[in-house]
Amino acid sequence: MREIQKELAALTDETYAAFQRKLLPTTDPETVMGVRMPAVRRLAAELAGTEEAKTFLAELPHWFYDENMLHAALLQRERDLTRCLEGVERFLPYVDNWAVCDTLRPGVFGRHRGEILPYVKRWAVSGQEYVCRFGIGMLMCHYLDEAFDPVYPALVAATESEAYYVRMMVAWYFATALAKQWDAVVPFLEERRLPAWTHDMTIRKACESFRLSDEQKVYLRTLR
Repeated sequence: MREIQKELAALTDETYAAFQRKLLPTTDPETVMGVRMPAVRRLAAELAGTEEAKTFLAELPHWFYDENMLHAALLQRERDLTRCLEGVERFLPYVDNWAVCDTLRPGVFGRHRGEILPYVKRWAVSGQEYVCRFGIGMLMCHYLDEAFDPVYPALVAATESEAYYVRMMVAWYFATALAKQWDAVVPFLEERRLPAWTHDMTIRKACESFRLSDEQKVYLRTLR
């Protein structure tokens, strides 16, 4: 077993592994070691910038789900935009579940929204389930506040993927967008510009949010 695999193996929790396996229906249960995320982040902090980490990041694909979580955590810590983008581009084709996809949130991206936007747009319309989910997640994380443009929800609404985890991300995006950009986004529901399932899931998620007013939620329920 490679050294990083040994380090992860020393952190495993079988009870947590059993819990995780239930949440990861697209992942081979045998690949889930059961390392809790705080432990993954601590290991990433210890490894960041080392030759061992560089070697690990270059070795794709990984076998264990927990290795992929560590890979995502290491990319989160990368401060150089070029290296981070290169690393994300190499890694995304091997992401095969929602948990790793949603863990991959590089901090450096938030400081370079203009530079990463062409990548984000390409990812969001890629047609590959988790690449697409990641791209839409980036639009949700970085382009719903001061960097918002109405073209972005239109881009997300035009996503044609029928993949479950893409549709869920589209609904999550629009529920979050309603909380941050109500006037620009609510017409997408009023005009039924989303597929029926995604439309209903968006309203459900929005109505579960603490960031929308009771009046907004009452109105959204009339759009079901």
